Amino acid sequence: MERKRRLAPSILAADFMHLQEQIDAAKAGGAEYLHFDVMDGVFVPAISFGMPVMKSVKKGCTLPLDVHLMITQPERYVTDFVRAGADILTVHYEAVKSHSRVLEEIRTWGVKAGLAISPETPAEEVKDLLAEIDQITVMTVRPGFGGQTYIPECIDKVRQIADWVDEKGYAVDIEVDGGVKHDNVDIFLNAGANVIVTGSAAFKGDVEQNVRIFLEKMEEKG
Repeated sequence: MERKRRLAPSILAADFMHLQEQIDAAKAGGAEYLHFDVMDGVFVPAISFGMPVMKSVKKGCTLPLDVHLMITQPERYVTDFVRAGADILTVHYEAVKSHSRVLEEIRTWGVKAGLAISPETPAEEVKDLLAEIDQITVMTVRPGFGGQTYIPECIDKVRQIADWVDEKGYAVDIEVDGGVKHDNVDIFLNAGANVIVTGSAAFKGDVEQNVRIFLEKMEEKG
């Protein structure tokens, strides 16, 4: 099944003094999602932002919000993040006990349900959950910090999940998050990813031009 390729710039790397301007530039460049990394300082060492910032962003952003919860017990906040404006809500496999229950709750709200796996989690752990999700996020760096170099071993995980999705004909987007840049995006695309998260490579410098370069490279591999 052909999966539409989309770029999801992560505002974790944006300049918050000029956030609206940078979001507008990302949209002008052709980005179709805006990635929103929520970190609690417990599940991951870093702390980022939460519902208040998301509500403000939603007011001035027409792009779908691709919300990645890197928090403990994310099921406590599903309703809050949906009401704050999430269009895709992703929880971590490692942070949830009753995966099916949480994914069902997210979908009940009419929001796309996503599941993320950290580098140490084998792809086999999520194989039987692929039928219950709309998007699988393969972390290609250890979650919690921006600017890391991707872990090469994670590419095989992307490839394996893509094979399972294609084999079953699931309508599941395969997202990669971590260390993606202009000069290596083809590696992730060739492995089967179709949603690309990028931070500094999008928001450092000319945002609109950075996004355009990504999309040109993504189209070349189409």
